[in-house]
Amino acid sequence: MNELAGLPAVPGLWCIIAAIFGLCIGSFLNVVIHRLPKMLEQGWADQCAELRGEEPGVRETYNLVTPRSACPHCKHLIGSLENIPVVSYLFQRGKCKHCGAPISARYPVVEIAATALAVAAAWHFGPTYQSIAIAVLLWVLLALSVIDIDTTLLPDNLTLPLLWAGLAVNSFGLLVPLQDALWGAIAGYLTLWLVYWAFKLLTKKEGMGYGDFKLLAALGAWLGWQMLPVIILLSSVVGAVIGIAMIVMRGRDRNIPIPFGPYLAGAGVLAVFFGKSLMTMYLG
Repeated sequence: MNELAGLPAVPGLWCIIAAIFGLCIGSFLNVVIHRLPKMLEQGWADQCAELRGEEPGVRETYNLVTPRSACPHCKHLIGSLENIPVVSYLFQRGKCKHCGAPISARYPVVEIAATALAVAAAWHFGPTYQSIAIAVLLWVLLALSVIDIDTTLLPDNLTLPLLWAGLAVNSFGLLVPLQDALWGAIAGYLTLWLVYWAFKLLTKKEGMGYGDFKLLAALGAWLGWQMLPVIILLSSVVGAVIGIAMIVMRGRDRNIPIPFGPYLAGAGVLAVFFGKSLMTMYLG
């Protein structure tokens, strides 16, 4: 039984609960998106200093909790009433309450996206453990997509735990049988690994990063190997269309890498909700 005990099977109520959690998680995802790349850069700098035989520089503690969030312009610490997801942004008209500097619209956009994904999972799967697991998957995909857009990185700190979480979830047969999840992870990684090396041997260039291999492996671990053809097809087609459009319309340099993670993540989201229908259409 996947149903959550003690909760009425009322889709509307479950969606309201999911929306509240989605707003809160969306606010936290903004912190992850902003701070995790900086934390990685600090770690890499310390490792380089250690390899050079130098002592790492002393710096203030910087992680997902410390220091408190502050305005990047005036360093005003953000209070509780200024940190209410979406509401605070609208109430302050997108500006810092202290200095009036503009606040990026991406913060409420991420919060709204996290909420929409949670509500979609709640509506589609109902009050079940499946909907909770899928919501977690979608939230991590959202964070990875934005980080990849910003930095062209897919941090192991997110992709590897996501992969292991998929195997753990499916060890209970929550989404797919464990055997399908295991081979999904293996096939997902090897598929893009083979594409990577084939492209490199033919062009002497790297066509994608290792983070893409791990992300597709994670999607395979969550959704099973059967969904991989649909995910690869959707992500490749959309990525090619958008990439060509950016080159033609915006004059983007072809040598500037285009992050592939958001396309994989978007294809994974579609596979969650429409995978069986798309697979039927794709395989006839």
